[in-house]
Formats: sequence, C-alpha cells, structure tokens
Amino acid sequence: MKRRSFLKAGSVFSLPMMLGGVNIGVMANSKLSSLLQEENDRVFVLIQQNGGNDGLNMVIPVDQYADLFSLRSNIILPENQILKLTDETGLHPAMAGMKSLYDEKVLTIIQGVGYENQNRSHFRSTDIWDSGSIAQEVLTSGWIGRYLDTQHFGYPEGYPNTENPHPIAITLGPSVSETCQGISSNFSLAINDPTSLITIPGTTGGTLPDLPYGDELNFLRQVVQQTNVYAEVLSQVAEKGTNASSLYPETGQNRLADQLKIVTQLISGGLKTKIYVVNINGFDTHANQVSQGDVSTGGHAQLLSNLSEAILAFMDDLRNQQLDHRVIGATRSEFGRQIASNGSLGTDHGDAAPLIVFGSCVNPGIIGGNPQIAENVGPQSGVPVQIDFKNIFGSILIDWFGLSEAETVPLFSHDFEYLPIVTACNTTTAAGPISDFQIFQFKPYPNPFFEKINISFNSPGAQIKLSLTNSMGQEIHKIENKYFPHGSYQLSHQVPELLPGQYFYQIRSERFSQAIPMIHF
Repeated sequence: MKRRSFLKAGSVFSLPMMLGGVNIGVMANSKLSSLLQEENDRVFVLIQQNGGNDGLNMVIPVDQYADLFSLRSNIILPENQILKLTDETGLHPAMAGMKSLYDEKVLTIIQGVGYENQNRSHFRSTDIWDSGSIAQEVLTSGWIGRYLDTQHFGYPEGYPNTENPHPIAITLGPSVSETCQGISSNFSLAINDPTSLITIPGTTGGTLPDLPYGDELNFLRQVVQQTNVYAEVLSQVAEKGTNASSLYPETGQNRLADQLKIVTQLISGGLKTKIYVVNINGFDTHANQVSQGDVSTGGHAQLLSNLSEAILAFMDDLRNQQLDHRVIGATRSEFGRQIASNGSLGTDHGDAAPLIVFGSCVNPGIIGGNPQIAENVGPQSGVPVQIDFKNIFGSILIDWFGLSEAETVPLFSHDFEYLPIVTACNTTTAAGPISDFQIFQFKPYPNPFFEKINISFNSPGAQIKLSLTNSMGQEIHKIENKYFPHGSYQLSHQVPELLPGQYFYQIRSERFSQAIPMIHF
C-alpha cells in the first residue's frame, strides 16, 4: 500500500487510539515558518460544514426576499422571523448565538464564496478546497502539506523532536485532513478524545526484509511510534487544560461543540499545535431540509443551531480564559445549494455560499454584497461566485501568520487577491475592552536594582520572552523564553555583573511588547 493511500484511509491515527482532530495548517516560505516557531502562539481553526450548506437559508438576503420567496416558497422563512443584521441581510432564527457575536463585532460574513467553474460533486469539490487548485486541475497534495514538505523533509521520521514536540496539525475525527497531505505523508494527527489514549504495541523487533514491503512496514512502524509519543503528550496537555464556559451543551448533544471544547482544552493546556480542523456533517439537504408545516425547524435549522451554539460557547470559553486574541476560526463547505427549492422540502447541489470568520481579531461586518436573485432564474441555478475561497485563506495567512503576498501566491493555483479579514484584536470582558497593559500587568522591581530583580506579570497563555537589554536595545541577559499557561506569575533572578547605568527590562509575546527602564547602581 502506498503511504498516501495508507494515511488517507485514516492511518494509525484512527486505530483504537481515541484521539481527536482539526484541519488546515501551515503555509509557505520563510515568514510562514513563524507559524511553527515558539514565538508565535496564534491558532487557526477550520470548521468544515460537510455536505454543501444552503447559504440562502443561513444568511438571508432580505432585500431580495420577494424574488427568493417565489423560488423557494415551500422552505423560505417568514420574513418576520429573520434575525436582522442590516436592512439588507439577516440570519436564520436558529443562529441567535451567531447574531450576538456579530453584534459584539467578533464575526465576519463573507458573501458568495466559491471558485470559478464550480464543480457540484461532493468529492471533487472537496478535493479542490483541500488542494487549493483551480477547477480544471487535479492535485494529490494539500496546499498546507506542500509547504510542510519543504520545512519538514523526511517527516514523519525524526518527529516529534525538541523543536517540534507537539503535533504540527490536528484533525478532530476519525481521519486526517487532506488539506495537510504532503507528497508522501499527512502532517495532521486525527484524534477523538485526548484524555483516553491507547498506546499501540508492536513497533520494534524483527529484521525487515530488503524489499518494498520492508520499506512500507518500516514507515508504518515510524508512524505508530510517533503516534504513541503524541498520545502521551496530548494526555499530559489535556490534563493541564481546562474549559471555562457554561454555554457548552451536554457532551454528545452537539458534536461540533464537543470538538471545539477539546480544542480550547488543548490550547489552554499549552499545546503548541497551530492548526485545528473540526467537522460538522449533514448539510446535504436534498429532502426534509425544513419540517412540514414549520419551515423554521427541520434538519437544516438544527445544523445551523448546532453551528451557532458551538461557536458561541467556543468564543465564550476563549474569552473567559483570555485566549481569544490567539484564535481565529472559519467555516467552509464544498458548495452551496441551488436558488430554487425542490419538491422534497429541500435543495440540490449549487455553487457559492457565505463563509464565516470569527474571533476577537477579525475585521467585523459583511464582506461582499448580497447575491442578486433574478425574478426568473434558470432551473438548477446556483448563487454566483463573488470571492474565491483561496483569497480568504491566503489573506488570513498574510495577516494572521505574517506571510508576504509573494510567499502566499505559490500555495494556490490562481491570481491571488488580498482581503482585509484580520484587524486589531477586540479583546473584551463584561466590563468592556481590556488593553494589553491590563492583561499582562508587567512589573519589575526593585527599581533601582543591584544584584537581583523580581518581576510579576499575568499571562493570557502565551509564549513569553523576558530579557534585560542595554540602552542600545542589545540583549545582555536572557531570562526566560517559554510558554506560560494562563495565570499570574512572580519570578526572581540574579543579574550578571553590570556597570552602573540605565537598562531596560523587556517582556515580549506575539501580541505584546513592553520595555521598562531600570537603574542599576
């Protein structure tokens, strides 16, 4: 069996291990390598709405209501039930949680997302989203995986290691994310429950034959050994991590919420994984998309309720642990549905659909205009594409992970166009906005100092570097450079022999830097 086929089928990661997972990942070139560096603690979460989401039933073009009603009268919501975002646009009433996030300016809706020459096959369209290709091009690797091959040659051999002790990407579910598929290996780890991990025996012993079979068996052993190490790491991290939201439903009632709850637990526990992929299934709503006699309920309404409830609880959890400035999430679905409904209270495969990006560091509002619904659309017509999905993820890479446009373009097979999706973080509590200074509350003392400096500070859960510099900004004493979980800290350290004069005690993280002048005598 070829390595790619083995990993695509689920690999050792989906054996009796009971792990958990997420998607999407790491991108291209020198600046993107910062995504995997200790100094960068930012996280990206991809939510896959599998099956083809009916965007016209999720983000409703209220200004097109009359024409839309004539085309889907058996499934369209009554206008007075729609949750208005603007005079032109509203949300399904099952998405009250998403409406509150929109009002709090931590949610962005991007209209008409897809790609040119939309393919309406579940399998082929998913391949296009995974690979970042154009519709006419077939690629066997994911756009994240292609980059990771250049940064981690020979993976999985030699992993985990000192520089990369944690999984590079995680997929919550039974199989790894194809977006993270490299030339010969997948860079994501598939897990279900990081607290119930099982070690897989039989990874050593016996001479391997000098045949292709021996090579493949050796590769299998490497993957199993790697998985066993990651299992131990994840168990330790999960033990340290916590959840701090009362908004999560009971376990088992909302599978997406269960997955996002695990993501927050791992982040709060100190896991350095930057990419998570989670899934919500069931959006292939050809029939019974709504209930007979009550179009506000039914299969699609329940899916949208689960999506909204899960993201709201996830954001609440992140905020309560002051982790929300580190995380951005986005939804995706392989295509939208047709504009006109069918006779089975459902909709068939279509083209574009809205995509949602959320987090305290997103540029809130609506990007793109409402789809224009013609009075008489042709049979099987879908929503036209306004924005290529590759522009969205590429722009997130640029603004969230620090890539240049030149580094981003080679990851995708089309002409890239930048979109302003990420902005300054809007970290808030019930009392209002919190400044970085309030969050970290960094204080070195005594000042002046002689042989020893004491410091106190808060960490929101971040990689933090503490150092002493001279008046020229040159580091003369590195004190700490490690991940500090969420909490308050007090440290004391001896300083090297210094000449009398002015120095600066500096604290640095991905999002915050402060240098306080101190006098040495």
